[in-house]
Amino acid sequence: MIEARHLRVLRAVAATGSFSAAARELGCTQPAVSQQMKALEQSAGTPLLVRAGREMRLTQAGDALVRHAAGILAGLTAAEEEVAAIAGLRAGRVRLVSFPSGSSTLVPTALAAMRAAHPGTRISLVEAEPPRSVEMLREGDCDVALAFRYGSATAADGADAAEWDDLVVRPLLTDRLVGLVPEGHRLAGAEQVRMAELAGEPWIAGCPRCRRHLVDICESAGFTPSIDFATDDYPAVVGLVGAGLGVAVLPELAVESVRVKGARTVAVEPAVEREVVALTLPDLARVPAVAATLAELERAAGR
Repeated sequence: MIEARHLRVLRAVAATGSFSAAARELGCTQPAVSQQMKALEQSAGTPLLVRAGREMRLTQAGDALVRHAAGILAGLTAAEEEVAAIAGLRAGRVRLVSFPSGSSTLVPTALAAMRAAHPGTRISLVEAEPPRSVEMLREGDCDVALAFRYGSATAADGADAAEWDDLVVRPLLTDRLVGLVPEGHRLAGAEQVRMAELAGEPWIAGCPRCRRHLVDICESAGFTPSIDFATDDYPAVVGLVGAGLGVAVLPELAVESVRVKGARTVAVEPAVEREVVALTLPDLARVPAVAATLAELERAAGR
């Protein structure tokens, strides 16, 4: 294997014509130059220099290697500078994936802070609900995934408890679910509503994971919900409730991100919560731009 340090010595010898002159230029000893040239010739498998009187001249192989060395060393210098810029957050990129209510609440604050503090770091955003967002992280399609999961009630088999064991998990906040009923609903003025009181209502459900969780918590309250409409779009859920077409439970983040018109929010009991986190891979967690993004998401969640 040809090493960059050996190429630098070869170029110095070619430029100065001797080991001693190259040593002075490089700030090392003449024996050190001689030793590195021997190592380079062993790697190349052919002589690179010949002695002509007091001078050292390049062989045909040596001349070819010197010509290539200029590009190799220039490329290596450029690579070192780029890596240093990334390490110093003067450059780099972070690919972020988030679920919609996180995109409209936590993400804008975090990305604005990143742009202000590290304008050279580019951050892209796409939306996906878990578990797809977590799959994207594992498949290398993003660097940070904003995700959520509900309590143990959602997975009797314990699958949720272990689904992130191979990832770096940065807890952000606990998001409580609230009930959503039409303004003219019999429970619209209640401070607190038990899930069992909504047993006979038509339901509007959200994303697939939220939908499964809705069925779980309703069954825990003693009934199976009659789901008339299902949509991943939170404004659509609010609009359907506001039109008097049913009731729903939504995370507080989702309610915060939507203009609630024609509907009322009510606290539901028993309390239902989801854990909102930022996820990344262990190796990515050491990348400065990724670490800074995680920190800004955590700060945004503490607003």
